[in-house]
Amino acid sequence: MSTLIEHIVKLTDHRDRDLLELTLSKALLDLLPIQRIVIARVVAEEGEKRWLDVARLDARGGGKVVDPLRVDFSTLPRLSDASDRLKCLEQRETVEIAWAGEDGPRISMLPLFSDTRKDDAGVIEVHSDSPLSRDQLQTIEQLRRIYRNMYSLLEYSDRDALSGLLNRKSLDDAFYSAVLEELDGLTGEAPMTGKPIGMSHERRHRVPANYWLGSAIIDNFALINDKHGHLIAEEVLLLVARVMNNTFRTYDRIYRFGGEHFGVLMHCPDEALVLAAFERFRANVEKFNFPQVGRVTVSCGFTSVMADDSPSSALEKTERAVDFAQRSGRNKVCSHLGLVRRGFFGTAAKVGGVDLF
Repeated sequence: MSTLIEHIVKLTDHRDRDLLELTLSKALLDLLPIQRIVIARVVAEEGEKRWLDVARLDARGGGKVVDPLRVDFSTLPRLSDASDRLKCLEQRETVEIAWAGEDGPRISMLPLFSDTRKDDAGVIEVHSDSPLSRDQLQTIEQLRRIYRNMYSLLEYSDRDALSGLLNRKSLDDAFYSAVLEELDGLTGEAPMTGKPIGMSHERRHRVPANYWLGSAIIDNFALINDKHGHLIAEEVLLLVARVMNNTFRTYDRIYRFGGEHFGVLMHCPDEALVLAAFERFRANVEKFNFPQVGRVTVSCGFTSVMADDSPSSALEKTERAVDFAQRSGRNKVCSHLGLVRRGFFGTAAKVGGVDLF
């Protein structure tokens, strides 16, 4: 059994927020006499919220760690389907369920975060054969506080200062995690994600990656800045970011790469659904009334993430699609793959020819 200090070192050694729940779960299973740990997060799509079990590990081995980008939202339980979780989340307090007497097995539910967050909410479920002692509950609280501190630090470094969206740096980690997982399915090598190999090894051989990267650029943004000034232009950026958050799914990764350039990394089974998502975003921006500016439009382009792509090469393909949309009248969504099929581009985009940042 590892010591508490060793697990603290592991929790504070991360540079990827997506691995913190797994590390926290392993620490609790190793340090406490418990049978199962479940960490459930709240995710939303088009205003509807549901539960997603991002980590579920058993003391006897086995369990699962879920990539939020891959989930089928319609299969997830609604918040009201787990009333005890919802009570824990809303009241920010521990909820215990004992179904065989006060000294028997129970589930202790604790809020993952201590504050009310708009974008991040979750619950830790601790399954044990008997009530947890005061010292054991203190251990949970200590690890939970370290998790929260690390989450906040990594979140700060991953976010664009103006919009609060993810920044360019954070794209690399998410992008390579997706691509390396697909490469592992082809080569049989272990992925560099920290996830137990046995939990998802077979899935990587069966399921194609289906990751998509998209760019969205505000049309005529320089003119908006020149006509209305810097402060109004910044407000337009913030409002476009808000429209993005309200249009795309919670577990889609939404970015601001700089200036008027935004991006989305998403997992979707086919091109038509990706096109529909970006069309919804384009239409939502067009019908939004921007104070003092009025009508604003965006041009969007997206591409499938291939196993040999880098963030720069995939971004360049999305920008070529955006450039085509703007040259075709703006306020459009273009698929790079669709343009290739129609003969507008070659089969491979030139890498390094555009200074994206």
